[in-house]
Amino acid sequence: MVVYRITLTKWADSLAGSGFPARWNSKGVYVIYTAESRALACLENLVHRSGEGLNNRFSVIEIDVPDNASVKTVEAESLPDQWHHITSYPVCRKIGDSWAESGSTLLLRVPSSVIRDEHNILINPAHPDFEQTKIRKAIPFRFDERLI
Repeated sequence: MVVYRITLTKWADSLAGSGFPARWNSKGVYVIYTAESRALACLENLVHRSGEGLNNRFSVIEIDVPDNASVKTVEAESLPDQWHHITSYPVCRKIGDSWAESGSTLLLRVPSSVIRDEHNILINPAHPDFEQTKIRKAIPFRFDERLI
């Protein structure tokens, strides 16, 4: 399976979580956010960066994850009605933190809050199977100026 991550080019050769808090993890919980498509990875960056720094040098990373990788899926239907709002971060973080700390699966497939019926894939770098996860390639990425 191939997943996609758009990041600053200076970090494009590394598969590491930052430990910064986000929708599915609390501060100090290291996970790697990826998307099922380049387009979703782009949109996720757009909404989180809000136009700031989008002219920097970015790369899209194609990441190979073993096809038989263990995965836990969070269905949108199992979440509160307003899960996609910023006020529901604590609910989502509890799920993501619990998953990361349990080490039960390499991947956590979560619904995108940006595009209904699309999914992001979180990778747990502390999982024993993480060593099988590899960067296939990283190529320069430019946000279309009409999006900025």
